Amino acid sequence: MAIKKWIAGVALAAVAGIGGFIYLNAGTSPAPSSTFVLLDGSQKTTADLRGKVTLVNFWATSCTTCVAEMPEIIATYKKYQPQGFETVAVAMSYDPPSYVVNFAQSRQLPFKVAIDNTGMVAKQWGDVQLTPSTFIVNKRGEIVKRYVGAPDFAELHQLIEKLLAEA
Repeated sequence: MAIKKWIAGVALAAVAGIGGFIYLNAGTSPAPSSTFVLLDGSQKTTADLRGKVTLVNFWATSCTTCVAEMPEIIATYKKYQPQGFETVAVAMSYDPPSYVVNFAQSRQLPFKVAIDNTGMVAKQWGDVQLTPSTFIVNKRGEIVKRYVGAPDFAELHQLIEKLLAEA
């Protein structure tokens, strides 16, 4: 009887240990190696963003949810940018570049805006097809959260604050 209890205890400890390991590593995967072509023609890579908490937002000018959430993304960027927060808005390949440029200028987007004219960046980030799709990347270059649709911005701000506080 004592041996059965001991075996059950060992099994329970093993399951708890594995569960804890999975929980602690849940949702973190390396951000793909990507090159973002910005509206001004310059390029940024995911490697350039290391050391910063980064929001990568896949969007389109034809997406009503994307357009509706943009003021919140701007406010989030302005709130956290002085603390080392970065934002890259990636326009989908089907979005006409002239529409993206017009949107970025008329809305005075303060962050980096990229055009994924080949669809390669969306493919690298998990074959993104639904917009908006937003990824939060920590300072180590790991994706810690993905939102499909508009994020809960209060929750998003808590996550950003937690990630900015990390060494």
